[in-house]
Amino acid sequence: MEATSCGGIVIYRGKILVLYKNYNNKHEGWVMPKGTVEPGETFEQTALREVKEEAGVDAEIISYIGKSQYTFHVREGFVEKEVHWYLMSSSGYQSVPQREEFFTDSGYYKFHEAYHLLQYPNEQQILKDAYAEYKRKRHAGEWPDQS
Repeated sequence: MEATSCGGIVIYRGKILVLYKNYNNKHEGWVMPKGTVEPGETFEQTALREVKEEAGVDAEIISYIGKSQYTFHVREGFVEKEVHWYLMSSSGYQSVPQREEFFTDSGYYKFHEAYHLLQYPNEQQILKDAYAEYKRKRHAGEWPDQS
């Protein structure tokens, strides 16, 4: 089976948004917001919707970063998952984790903190790529003013 999701690496004043998920102590750990593409949605719409739903954050897409891929097992067999990631900016540090999806905490962290909080190597790599793009855009004056 195949599945496609989209998500955001949301940055405000150099800090990265991450969410803590605790689903019956099975799927536990820090992640970046992402979710499944719904019928009729573009990848960009999905990424923005998921950031809003999972973290309560209104974000703006700055650029496409790339995709990560992984496989996991469900009762029916294996799922090949592809996640498209977007670099995003927000207008503040406010976030509200979505309890219905088992997110129990959220916050903005410095790069090295967020990197080490993330539990999956593929998300760590995407974060590295996104943060490099963020620094490049900031240096070039292409990042939105967040004063």
